[in-house]
Amino acid sequence: RDCCRSIRIGKILVESDAETHEARVVYARFPEDIASRKVLLMYPIMSTGNTVIKAVTVLKEHNVLEENIILSNLFSTPFAAKAVVHDFPQMTILTSELHHVAPNHFGQKYFGTD
Repeated sequence: RDCCRSIRIGKILVESDAETHEARVVYARFPEDIASRKVLLMYPIMSTGNTVIKAVTVLKEHNVLEENIILSNLFSTPFAAKAVVHDFPQMTILTSELHHVAPNHFGQKYFGTD
């Protein structure tokens, strides 16, 4: 932020129900001019894709063009990647690994609580 003053940060919190996997938006706050910007959506692990699909849907409701959204992701299952690509074929997805089993201990490792 300090080196690139033109960068604006928005936040969205999407929770997924543990049983139904249905995603719901808990909090969303975006820059007023988000529709005219490129958006870097960061989500570490995609198992089903439902949370990312919900987040992108909300961005599109704020008039962000699908082709202006870039998803940065560490791990994804093929199922999740296919679901996101199916719903948003114009969006760019960058991931470091596709694997049938997404690591579920990432948050514990990242925050040192394992």
